[in-house]
Amino acid sequence: MDTLHTLFYFIVAIAVLVAFHEFGHFWVARKVGVKVIRFSIGFGRPLLAWRKSAEDTEFVIAAVPLGGYVKMVDEREEAVKEADLPYAFNRRPLWARTAVVAAGPLFNLLLAVLLFWAVLVIGEVGLRPLIGGVEPGSLAEQAGLVKGDEIVAVNDKLTPTWIETFDALLSAAIAGEREISVTTKSADDSRQTRILRLTDQDAETPEGLHKRLGLKPWSPKIKPVVGKLMEDGVAKQAGLQSGDLLVSADGVEIDEWQQWVDYVQARPEIAINLTIERNGVRSVLTLTPRKEQQKDGKSIGKIGAGVETPKDLLDSLLVEHSLSPLDAVPAAFERTWFYAVNTLKMMGKMVVGSASVENLSGPISIAQYAGQSADMGLTAFLKFLGLVSVSLGVLNLLPVPVLDGGHLLFFAVEAVKGSPVPEKLQMYFQQVGMVLLMLLMALAMFLDIDRLFQ
Repeated sequence: MDTLHTLFYFIVAIAVLVAFHEFGHFWVARKVGVKVIRFSIGFGRPLLAWRKSAEDTEFVIAAVPLGGYVKMVDEREEAVKEADLPYAFNRRPLWARTAVVAAGPLFNLLLAVLLFWAVLVIGEVGLRPLIGGVEPGSLAEQAGLVKGDEIVAVNDKLTPTWIETFDALLSAAIAGEREISVTTKSADDSRQTRILRLTDQDAETPEGLHKRLGLKPWSPKIKPVVGKLMEDGVAKQAGLQSGDLLVSADGVEIDEWQQWVDYVQARPEIAINLTIERNGVRSVLTLTPRKEQQKDGKSIGKIGAGVETPKDLLDSLLVEHSLSPLDAVPAAFERTWFYAVNTLKMMGKMVVGSASVENLSGPISIAQYAGQSADMGLTAFLKFLGLVSVSLGVLNLLPVPVLDGGHLLFFAVEAVKGSPVPEKLQMYFQQVGMVLLMLLMALAMFLDIDRLFQ
């Protein structure tokens, strides 16, 4: 069921993003006088097709929903009827062809603005950036950040939630800033400004930065009551049920959930005698945490169980951040620009080797994010769509043959030399671009599969 849920939202996400991208090509092509033969969402065998007449555009929904295309009248691709020659793409002036090609990725960026605007107006709910702990020797400790303070701004940018806080820190790190200003608020409402001092190694990956920061979100003591259980987890197989109260482990009394998490993680593949209370009756069961290898080489125990969090307690940790429809317009453009610039910077860092390729996400990771964000609610899913739309827009603008940016590069050369790039040369570079793109996709798939095993 979880797989079908993830697959459904992945298909929805891809369909929306591709439809908007291709609609950009289609709409601008029609505006500049290019005849469009087909507008297809998906590849392969058509599942649904319709058109007003034989001379109008055919709209298609195809069997493989992992992309789409707009087919225009073009003499370079096939023979064109005499009556259609004035509407052929290859016969349109350079500015018109440039506009048609650029429209796809630009529409993705426009979609991101619309999605972020909707998120900002509806409002985001997130954890307040209260510091629950600071790791010894971490960047946070060196900067003087202390437990109990709330982070209110990073480099003067307001950070109402932990997600906003980490986005701001990551953006500054990617931008090459090695001194980041963090404004905190104490319990007595007094404010202090601390300076985080980073090295190049600290900014290599988001995960690495998060770990070296050494910041722990504040969390209250929660009763050790079992919440959600994974279907294939050790806990469910051992007989644990949602609502069970954990009393003791190997004779050690369990006072709070985090104590139980630490106990399990410290005992991979070591049997634990667990005393539970269910409906007022105590019983003992045995479970053996599954061993899970971490990226740092350490092994921890996992049982596949979550905690039952009291709603009133969760509400006290959450904060809602929203803007008026008018104020959300510039904020949506700013957020789109923020993610677009950081996407480009991260790509550049990966190319030169100063950032890990583990920042890449393939279709499996994207599908998982789609399902997880949908579980979190409408605003989370809309924000996910916005982030992927930015990535799709930026990726397609890269000057790589096969991508839209590659065609724009050829048009730029044509503008300089006064004549089109020879078709044979274009074909050669497109083949090189296709190989590079396939290698990138293969690497992303490998990393996805590696993450699944980890």
